[in-house]
Order: sequence, then structure tokens, then C-alpha cells
Amino acid sequence: MSAGIHVVCSHCDTVIRVPQERLSEAPRCAKCHETLLDGHPVTLTSANFDKHITRNELPVVVDFWAPWCGPCRAMAPGFEAAANTFAATARLAKLNTDEAPELSARFGIRGIPTLIAFRQGREIARQSGAMDQRTLTQWLAQQLAASG
Repeated sequence: MSAGIHVVCSHCDTVIRVPQERLSEAPRCAKCHETLLDGHPVTLTSANFDKHITRNELPVVVDFWAPWCGPCRAMAPGFEAAANTFAATARLAKLNTDEAPELSARFGIRGIPTLIAFRQGREIARQSGAMDQRTLTQWLAQQLAASG
């Protein structure tokens, strides 16, 4: 069995070590027993953002969005589908910029939607503007391949 990687539970924010070969087998959180990689975007807040960005050993792609933003709402179904497609290789997450303006300022978000890909707390890629599902999937695949 290979060494495990750390994954932050999207339900209870506990850091769990999962053997890499088991990532595609729907592992469960040891604390809350929910599925760790359920194929849905993780909802981030000011309280849990840093933990998910720095403690996940899977890349984390954050969609900075707002509920009033038409392009954000248009991209949401494609982002949801991509979260399912990349469930075992990356964490896709959403951060409502209206509820966390300090994080928007910290990352210099000037327009939404903006996607930022992180690996172990460091920004590795950024894309502003809505993308259709095909373009989004291609961009994610490219960023994940480039990041190792």
C-alpha cells in the first residue's frame, strides 16, 4: 500500500490521510463518516478557506463567485460536472465573494467568476471569466497536468 495523502473533509473540515490508490473508491471520513470525495464542489468560507487550501494534498481549484452574477450562475453547472469528473484528482470549491470580501481582497479578485488553482497553499494558475463545460474541463486538465 502506498503512502497516504491528506484530504480535508468537506463536511467536518477534518484532515484525513487516504492511501492514494483508494482515492477513486469513495473513501469516507474517519470522524463524520461522510464520503470524502463526493463529486460536488466544497463550499468554502472565511473560517475554513485556509485549512482547505493549505492542508489538502490534492490540488484545490476555487471558483470565486457571487449569487447575483449571471456568468457565475451560467458556469455553475459545468463547474459541478467538473467536480465530479476530477473528484479523485482535485478538490473543486466555491467561495461566495459577498460573504468573504476579505478573501477576495487578499487574492486580488477584480472580476467574477475567477478560478484560482492552488497546490499545497500556493497559487499555480488563475483564470477570469466564465467558461463553458468543455473549456473548463480542458483548462482544469491542463492545470492539473502542469502542476504535477
